[in-house]
Amino acid sequence: MKKVMMILFIGVISMSINAQDTTGKAQIKFKTEVVDYGEIAKGSDGVRQFEFTNTGDAPLIISRVYSSCGCTIPKKPEAPVAPGESGIIEVKYDTKRVGPIRKTITVYSNAEESTKAIKIKGTVLDKSVLEKND
Repeated sequence: MKKVMMILFIGVISMSINAQDTTGKAQIKFKTEVVDYGEIAKGSDGVRQFEFTNTGDAPLIISRVYSSCGCTIPKKPEAPVAPGESGIIEVKYDTKRVGPIRKTITVYSNAEESTKAIKIKGTVLDKSVLEKND
């Protein structure tokens, strides 16, 4: 009787473990993980977008996006992104700062890879420098 109970117990435990392994997971796949501003003029539009798709089989919830600098303001989607659907993370860089752009935006979500780093790069030039190059 003890052996039968032990076998049943082990069977129930292994079934519950297998059931947990088959539950869906969200997955985030970015179209590109680096947005290159190139050379842009001081004061120009600093808004760029990162497009992503939920390639998993559960809703993707982006809980937070964090920038490595106060000069970069990321904006995340508020609603969950269904499997197979796409979304946008918008990033606004303060183009009043002349010089190179090298910033990292960290995306926190319920995806299988729960933390993902995306980057922006480029150079903000004074308008007079851009006019000389033309």
